Amino acid sequence: MSDESAARPTSESSTPEAPSLLRALGPGMAIAIVVGNVIGSGIFAKPGRIAAEAGRFDLIIAVWIVGGVLCLLGALCFAELATMLPHAGGLYVYLREAYGKLTAFLFGWQEFLFNRPASTAALSMIFVGSLDIALKGVEFNLFETLGLAIGLQLAAAAINVVGVLWGGTVQAVTTVIKAGFVGFVAVLPFVLELGGRDVVDVANFSATIVPTQESLSTQIAAVLLAVMWAYNGWHGIAPVAEEIRNPQRNIPIALFGGVGLLILLYLGANIAYHAVVPMSEMAVLKNQEHVAEIMVTRLLGDWGGKLMAIGVMVSTLGAINSNLLLGPRVPFAMGRDKVFFPILGEVHAQFRTPAVAILVQGSLGVVLVLASAVLVEYVDYFKEKSIFSILTDCIIFVSSIFYALSVGAVIVLRRKQPDTVRPYRTLGYPFTPILYMVVYAWFLVYVFLGNPVEALIGLGMIAAGVPVFWWWNRNPVKS
Repeated sequence: MSDESAARPTSESSTPEAPSLLRALGPGMAIAIVVGNVIGSGIFAKPGRIAAEAGRFDLIIAVWIVGGVLCLLGALCFAELATMLPHAGGLYVYLREAYGKLTAFLFGWQEFLFNRPASTAALSMIFVGSLDIALKGVEFNLFETLGLAIGLQLAAAAINVVGVLWGGTVQAVTTVIKAGFVGFVAVLPFVLELGGRDVVDVANFSATIVPTQESLSTQIAAVLLAVMWAYNGWHGIAPVAEEIRNPQRNIPIALFGGVGLLILLYLGANIAYHAVVPMSEMAVLKNQEHVAEIMVTRLLGDWGGKLMAIGVMVSTLGAINSNLLLGPRVPFAMGRDKVFFPILGEVHAQFRTPAVAILVQGSLGVVLVLASAVLVEYVDYFKEKSIFSILTDCIIFVSSIFYALSVGAVIVLRRKQPDTVRPYRTLGYPFTPILYMVVYAWFLVYVFLGNPVEALIGLGMIAAGVPVFWWWNRNPVKS
């Protein structure tokens, strides 16, 4: 028996002394997890930067469509993997089964130590910034900002420790609200236009500005980098597959339904932004992360801007909760496999959640908030850039490597485990995973050329895990 198959987790293997995760999430909450794990800050904080990078509406909307299609191709592949291997850990499990423990460990390493905490840290700062706008006239100092961001992360961690249903319920409620806000943004200009107000300027769709990037290839890659942050998390149901009721039926429903809804919402919101706000105004540095507030303020006045700020707060809150609901399932799976600290793989006897993994991941997010503040304050390079943009660019570059490998796992496992039951088989196989991997390979090359510092930081995070893996295998910690 191979190491990989020996370590393969199953919910049925639990004993009375080792409680199993609870299958408590139905199809509605599963769709909410997919949508809620994706909608966060991207659709509100990235359109201005995208305008600056591309300078043309037709290119911008085309890349948003391409990003959505890539997610659908990935969903077709992940539906096969998630129903074939419906265990906690998601991508970690797929990578382990396809490529072995080292690749899986490196994914879990960067996901646990950097990707999820960095995402939570960035989102918590966006939340506090939006709170500042909502409470117009109240300005938080640095100490207050950090305190609010840290308190928000700790509260979200506590909710998810108490139980997956509490975390899932928060996810469902915030998803409905923030999806409603994106839908509100998408239709508002056109509703007002039909009501007799002249708010839509069709000339905006043909207007151009000089883009930041010079060549078409680098423009597309730069825009796709930002777009994929907005779509990041489309695979979000995979880490909690072990807690989904009837996973063979409900996981594909969640993936396809969630991604399809996201594409419609994102295209609608972008059309609305450009219908009201000129691209030249979006691209101004101080406006780039506040296009939604600018548009709604222009249409509804100051109270509308405050309402939009509240919407962004709810959206980021849902994304923070999603990170702490889904992210800890990866170190949980690693701890259960005994390839990382076994305590991370323990299930709380009362709450039936991976409580230690949740608390550790929440603490790492707090550390990154504090570290980011120090960098902005004392390091010249970071003073000239947005910490939000640096963190998100690093996250997407690193995540894209493992997304492509995970999609490739469909092909590898068809050969490696041909007899394993596959309740769902990827539509268009093998062309679907091959097309996905080819596009992502091109994307990664051009992201590296356009953002070498962020790419090297991401690659360094992955590489740092290699000696840790070898040391751990030579000196395993006994549970």
